[in-house]
Parts: sequence; C-alpha cells; structure tokens
Amino acid sequence: MSRRRSTAISTALALAAASLALTVGPAAADADPAPAPVADKLGAHDRALLARYERQHATARSAAAAPGFATLIVAVAEGRTAEAEAALAELGAGVKTVRTDDSVGYLKANVPFGLVEQVAALDSVAAVDLDELLEIEDTRVDGAAAAGATAARTPGAALPAAPSAATPDANPYMPTRETGSTDFKGDHPTFDGRGVTIGIMDTGVDPTHPALARTTTGENKLVESVTGTDPNNFIDLIFDSSWFLMGRQQSGPTVVTPDGQAWTGPSGSDLRVQNRLLSMPGGKQRRIGVLFRDGDGSIRVDTDGDFDFTDEEAMRQFGVDRQIGYLGTDDPATPVNERVPFTVQWKKVNATTIGVNVNVITEAHGTHVAGITAAHGLYGGAMDGQAPGAKLVSMKACHAAGCSSAALTDGMIDLATRYGVDVINMSIGSSPELNDGQSARALVYNRLIDTTGVQLFISAGNSGAGTNTVGDPTGGDKVVSVGAAVSDATWWANYGSRTKDARAMFPFSSRGPREDGGFKPDVTAPGSAVSTTPDWIAPSSVPETGYELPPGYSMLNGTSMSSPQAAGAGALLLSAAKQSGVSASPAELRAAIYSTARWNGKADAVAQGRGQFDVPKAWSVLGQGKAATSDTVTVSAPVCTPLSGQLVTPHRGSGLFNSCAPGAGGQAVGEERAYALTVTRTTGSDLPVRYEVGLKGGDDTYSVPSSVVLAKNVPTTLMVTAKPPTQGVHSAVLVLDDGNTRAVEQHTMLAVEAAVPLEIGGTPLTVTGVTYRNDTVHYTVAVPAGASTLTVSMDGLDEGSQTRWWAFKPTGVSGETSAGGTIYCYNGYLDGYGCDPKSRTYDKPAAGVWELVVESRRTSPLWANPYTLTATVS
Repeated sequence: MSRRRSTAISTALALAAASLALTVGPAAADADPAPAPVADKLGAHDRALLARYERQHATARSAAAAPGFATLIVAVAEGRTAEAEAALAELGAGVKTVRTDDSVGYLKANVPFGLVEQVAALDSVAAVDLDELLEIEDTRVDGAAAAGATAARTPGAALPAAPSAATPDANPYMPTRETGSTDFKGDHPTFDGRGVTIGIMDTGVDPTHPALARTTTGENKLVESVTGTDPNNFIDLIFDSSWFLMGRQQSGPTVVTPDGQAWTGPSGSDLRVQNRLLSMPGGKQRRIGVLFRDGDGSIRVDTDGDFDFTDEEAMRQFGVDRQIGYLGTDDPATPVNERVPFTVQWKKVNATTIGVNVNVITEAHGTHVAGITAAHGLYGGAMDGQAPGAKLVSMKACHAAGCSSAALTDGMIDLATRYGVDVINMSIGSSPELNDGQSARALVYNRLIDTTGVQLFISAGNSGAGTNTVGDPTGGDKVVSVGAAVSDATWWANYGSRTKDARAMFPFSSRGPREDGGFKPDVTAPGSAVSTTPDWIAPSSVPETGYELPPGYSMLNGTSMSSPQAAGAGALLLSAAKQSGVSASPAELRAAIYSTARWNGKADAVAQGRGQFDVPKAWSVLGQGKAATSDTVTVSAPVCTPLSGQLVTPHRGSGLFNSCAPGAGGQAVGEERAYALTVTRTTGSDLPVRYEVGLKGGDDTYSVPSSVVLAKNVPTTLMVTAKPPTQGVHSAVLVLDDGNTRAVEQHTMLAVEAAVPLEIGGTPLTVTGVTYRNDTVHYTVAVPAGASTLTVSMDGLDEGSQTRWWAFKPTGVSGETSAGGTIYCYNGYLDGYGCDPKSRTYDKPAAGVWELVVESRRTSPLWANPYTLTATVS
C-alpha cells in the first residue's frame, strides 16, 4: 500500500485523523494472562476521531444547527445482523442504517455523535470503525521532493536501458519473473489468468489504456468500472465531487438547475438536472451540468459547455454498453493528453433523490496497480503484467482528496458479491497504533473471504522500517498481507542504483508482527514496477536512470505495487486450478502460497513474513490437490508491548512478541528466557499426530524442541527459549509441519526486542557502524519513565554520504514530527528537506523501547557509508 494515514482536513464535519497515545503497564511476557475484560469495540483511534469530529462540527456550525453525525462501519456479532439493526433503530430517529449485508455481518449507519458509544456498547455489535478519509500516499520514488532532486549516479557507471516494445516479458522493470510467473506461463501458456476476473479496489482504472484493452484471448479486459463511494456517506458527500445529487423532476425541453441556469434537454416529464464543480486531474476543477432521466436511467453530461443536453450521448453504466465520455480537447503540441475520459453510473439516495456519478480518474495509482496485475502488451510488445489473460473490474473508492474507509468497505463487498470477481487487490489502508486485526473492517473482510470464496490481497503498508508497523485492514487473519521486496536488477533498471544484495526488502515496507504477535506480513512480492498510468496524468520516472517514460507509463514503488504482484500471481493459480479441475478455495490458495514461499536468509522474519511468493512451487501444492489435507493448528503465545493490555486476551496473542523494556517485562541483551506457547490441533484424526518443529531466521536467538505431539483439541505446551545475542529486533518463523502432508500446518512469528537501557543523565549509547547503499541497520534503546527528552545525533560520515536515521516509538508508529517526516532527511541530500539530519530531540518521549533505523539512500555516491550514532536521555 502506499502507506495511508488519516488526512487532517479542516472542514465542516472535520473528517480528520487523530491519534491518542495509550500507555498500558505491560505484564511480563511469559506471565499467565489476566482474565479478559470486555473488549473495547470502538478503540482509541476511533474515539479520538469522534472527539475531533465533534470539535470541528461545533466550531463550524452555530449552536442552533442540527447535531453532527458520523458514518459508522459496524461488524456485528455472528448471526445477529437483524438484532443489531433493530437495536440501532431503538437508539432513536437520528440513527439511520444506510446499508446492511447480512452474509458478512456488516452494517453502515449514520449516527449522532452522542450515540456512537452506545452503538459500540450493543451486545450484538462486535466492532465499530468510524468512517475516515485515508490519504493516498505519493508512490513516486521522490514524491514531493522530485522537483528539487538532482540526478546522482555512481561515478563512471553506465546507464540502464529504457523499457520499450522490444523488452521481453521476463524483465526487471515489471519484475513478474521474480515470483516465477514468467517461467510458469512459459511452461503452461493457458495458465495466464484466463477465466479469472480480478477486482481492483483503488482510484479507478483507465478505460482507454491500450495495455488494458484486451486479454490474451482477445476479450475485453476491463469489464466494469464503478465507484464504491456513496452520497449517503458524509465523507463522500463532502469530498467526492463526482456525485451530483438530483431531487426535483422537471419537464423538458427547458430544465433549470437550482442556481437558476436554464438548460436545453430532451422532451419528457421525468428529467432531473444538476451542475457543480467536478475535480479534474492536476487539482483543476471544471463546472459541468448533468441530466438524468428516470424512465430509462440514462445520463447526459454537457461535455461541450453549451448548456444543451440534446447534442450529448445518452450514457449508461460502463458494463452495459462500454460507453466512455470525454471532457476537454487534446493539444497535440503537448505530450500529456488533455482529453480526459469518464464513465457514469447512478444510485438511489432516498425516495426523492438520485445520485449520478461522473467518474473521472484524477490519480494514477489504480491504473498502475491494474497494469501490474493484468496488463497485456505494454509498449505494444511482449511485456505483460502478472496475469495478462485475466479480466478486470475497477471499483473506485478514492478521489483527489483521499479514500473513504466506508467506501472501501462497501466497494470490497460489492466486488465480491455483485461483480463476479475471483480475487481482489486493495493497495490502501491505515496505520493505527493498535493493529491487532480486530477492527470492524478486518473482521468484515475475514467473513467476506469465507462467505464468497474470493481471496483478498492487501498491501502491508509503507510505514517501515520499524517493527510492528503493519497496517489495517491488511492485518485481517485471512487477508494475504504483502510486503515489498526488491532485487538488485530492479534497483538498477528502475532507479539507476547499485546495491549489495541480490534480493532485499525495501526500507519503507511495513514490518510485523501485529500487536498481538499475529503473522504479518504474510509474504512478499516485488515492490517497484514500470506499469500503466493514464496518459492525461504526467508520467513518473527516476532521473538517475537517464531515461524518461512516456505518457501512459510510470515507475512507482510501494507495497501498493507488491500487493498487485501477489494478487496477479494468485490469479494465475486460480486460472490453472479452473482449467485443471482442481479445488482452490481461499484457504487452499493461502496454504499453497504460504507453504512454498521462498525464504530470504538475509531478510528479517518481521519484514518478509514467510518469504517471496513463488508461483511454480505454489502450484506444485495446489495443482496436486494437496493444499487441503493439512490439519488446523492454532497457537497462543505471550505478548508484552505497551498496548498488549488492550488485546482481546490481554498480553496473549497468536505469536510471540516482546517489545517491552528490560525490567518491565522485556529481555536484556544476553538474557535467556523460556516462553510457554500453547499449541492446539482442532481438526483431523482422533489419534495423536507428531509435528516437526523448525525455525527460519532468528540469528541463533531461539531454540525449540525438534518435534511436538498433538492430540486433537488438547492444548499442549511448546517451550521456546530466546537468548538475544545483541541489541535490536530478533525475529524468526516457528514452523510446525506434519511430514505426511504437503502443506505446512502452522507458521508462527517470534519477535523479541533486546534494548540498551538509557539512564537519565547517564552514559549515552554510542555506536559506530557501516550501512550500504539501499540498506538499513536497526538499533533499540529503552527510554526510562520520566525522561523529558531523547536526543539522537549522527556524525562520523564520509564526505558525500547520503545517510539518515529515523525513529519509531514504542507503539510502532513514527516518532518523527519534522518537515518531510525525515523521508528525505539525509545528510548530503536536499539540505535535509526541512529537518536536521545531524541531531534531533524528541520531547517527552514515551517510556519503552524506541527503534532507531539507519539507512543510506539509493543515490549515495558511496557504496559503504560509515557513521557514528549517539542517543541520550535527559
């Protein structure tokens, strides 16, 4: 995902994100859990949003104005949808349920501010999220700093070639080959995605791009283009200018908009008309008029601005007749196309009002994602996306201002239940502090996968490289959460940068585990690609490569790009399964992917999960019908974090996670501790089953028994011993595998942070080290309670070195507040871009383990970058 955090927007309803720091006294990670209290079904993040909405509403409106409302995403308790809907209605006439989906236990309701807590308290409600506007993060490699950046290449280095029609399908620009898919399609030419439809939940897909026009079998690739936004959502009503609300019916041929403007329309008495400013690409706006006819549901848009609808085409939703309208006229003297296409649709808002949507794509993100999943014939040549034979359905939930979380949820449900998709990609999410997979959206998405058989792939987030930075709703148990990997070949082809390792993780890729130790991210896939973008939006490429991409193509990076690689790879497996008559339920698909992912011995477990998605190896399990033979094994493990008391079972989760400070439940460097995990087999034979127990990663921190015997439904203790040899984050994957089955039964994350304690007025931490270009080094320090400042400084740099550090709080969120958020705060680059790359002080630092990440930029002229890092508290 590009990382998506709530955007603070000062408006009438103050639809803004906020954070509320929660500090919970952690218990020892290996202590017996206390009795579980009633879970906080609203949560700190959403409670802070509610407070912000109330403050802004009070400021914006007079005391006599109507009370403020929030749109709630409600996950109901299993089988109790009707009960929950009735209970909401009993709260008062001010509560309006605007959507109910019983199959997934989902309600969407507009609720007065004062009743939100009462909704969360209902016994039939499992979890509540407030609708919020999520920011679309800039996935251009240099983002906002691009205009000030200058090309910096390794001295004497040649330049990579540009992609073109001559580029083969196996290439580093669109690195589908790194999942093994190009070889897979070469060995099985028809297993290319044909017969599969991929849902793209994003900013919309260009309906005119030539590489998104046809499948490998010549069929239309884009079969539908719709929007998930809804004028019944307050956020969408305010920020999505593409909705035209039409109430009064009029008779033609002269119709008048509410502002008094007269328009010429067709004859008839069932006409509705509205005009407003429509957001266009590049932050521009255009006033247009729209006419809707009740009798046939046709829509006319005044594209030429002559106040006459009779010379305009009567349009319907794209999936009916593939109709596309255009606004503006192209100037052939400019490279970018000024003629912008649009599609239309309508929704009934209430008994008297129709909402008409003029779907103009203002962002490149969704089209880029779509190209990664399924483009065919990029540049008119052999270069393809992952599944060139697949079809696409575009569900737009994001616009120029951001993405409504309710629209994302509505759209995801619609994709899976109404549009016949087989797999869905969403490269959007948020980054809450408590990322335990228990949000309303995560719960609804889990149910959606189970009830529809449609697997969801969601980006892990771009909040790395700190531990416990994975986002939401990618944290859902049954969602495939995808981190961003990169090869040295792609570093060179897409960035003009040389690197140390053949395969690595991008520093920005969010790390696991979840707050409850839950296994996230699940797998990795390539996180950089040259892919399709609308030709009316300026292309993006990297100056250091020496080439510029033409309109219609851009190089973007992020977990937004790795997730569609995995979703497209999943589509290949589903295509193969359909043609082979093999069962491929979401559970079987996940088992095949997870059991065969390629482990990278140089990457941390918290960064790579199980490893890189490997299509041929996954098919070797799925294709033989062996993904469903495994038993279900669950794990309950100790958790000690600043927020672990907030978990469903306090201080207990599905993986071992200890990020507490030494002396407060955490482990010191060199300290040995035994952790008791509870393992239970819940399906399969009534006879005991022996499982091999193994480890991946962990730098010799962990030791486990070689095997464990599990009787059915009998909780069994499995002891894991941890002895971290150095400061830092030590993570590994605990594997439980029945040798008689092909799939692996259980992967469990193990993560311990061994921190160096800092004392107020005591000796500072001073470390010297070397970081290589495109590489990171991690340090952990324990800040004591009562510290007024944490000061970090960096020196000892060689001339020209472009190296930085950035800090993560004990709760896993960024500790940086300076301009640019330290994204570009490198020594020797753009003068730090508004922050001090030499020394920064963090006031009133939260007590606990802080993580300091040192990184050398891709443009650093030095291969090896020495530094000295110092941290002290006062």
